[in-house]
Amino acid sequence: MAFHNMNQQVLVPIFLLLVATFAGLSSGQGATRLAFYARTCPRVETIVQSTVRTHFNADRTVAPGLLRMLFHDCFVQGCDASILIDGAGTEKTAGPNLLLRGYEVIDDAKRQLETACPGVVSCADILALAARDSVVLAGGPSWAVPTGRRDGLVSLASETLNLPGFTESVDSLKRKFLDKGLNTQDLVTLSGGHTIGTSACQFFRYRLYNFNSTGGPDPTIAAAFLPTLRALCPDGGDGSRRIGLDNGSESRFDNTYFANLRNGRGILESDQKLWTDSSTNTFVQRYLGVRGLLGLTFSVEFGRSMVKMSNIEVKTGTNGEIRRVCSAIN
Repeated sequence: MAFHNMNQQVLVPIFLLLVATFAGLSSGQGATRLAFYARTCPRVETIVQSTVRTHFNADRTVAPGLLRMLFHDCFVQGCDASILIDGAGTEKTAGPNLLLRGYEVIDDAKRQLETACPGVVSCADILALAARDSVVLAGGPSWAVPTGRRDGLVSLASETLNLPGFTESVDSLKRKFLDKGLNTQDLVTLSGGHTIGTSACQFFRYRLYNFNSTGGPDPTIAAAFLPTLRALCPDGGDGSRRIGLDNGSESRFDNTYFANLRNGRGILESDQKLWTDSSTNTFVQRYLGVRGLLGLTFSVEFGRSMVKMSNIEVKTGTNGEIRRVCSAIN
């Protein structure tokens, strides 16, 4: 079911208020809290929202870009905006991060906040807020974002090797998520962020023609869907051509991503494995409202998992710094 009704979007943040408070204050991964900037920069959320909206209206691809940027930031050195730092050998230069987009949105918001509240708001908090605002603009739910993160002082491309990969087994992905305090439901839920955005053919074309050196396609791809994918990504064709991750709904944040997995229409190998692996299949079915299983509401659970993820190994108090410019350590 898609969640585009504005009344639903208003109700979700209220419901998630207690969830966010609990996750922010008792996660054991930092001391973020709601309304952290209430006295020092009361307009922070308004400024970030307005900035994201302006960029989104000009280029809708910034929504999935910012969402994935937060994910890639949090899984390396924690949620400390280390992904934003420029320079040779930084996280930004690593292979998994080369196609990330949306840096200009964070830079724009930071410039405005430095004018309104100099030296107060961290780049890490701007990124967490911008990811939430991107989901809302794409038609998804809102949630309360605890703030109070500080910016990291280290950014190394070599530390991105442990980012979850699109060819990994579900067991491997679960271990990486568990290492960050996230469970199997979080893995499935956060993967649902692929309901918006695209992937380049180079990252899944191997599934279409010579999967695991078999000379044929990945058997988990629906037979009726295979000709469509091959037409979009011909063997030997342009590997940079981009295809919607949530076929037929890639610009709208909804739960059709899970229906596509059920129907053998997942684009990335790691996405489709969520259906074929028994430990994750149940959660996909629960999001689809399969009879006989306790249902899950994607719009609610996504906000809950995002709060957990955005609290991974955060730096607070006197750890880290508040950068003046997001792309450089002070």
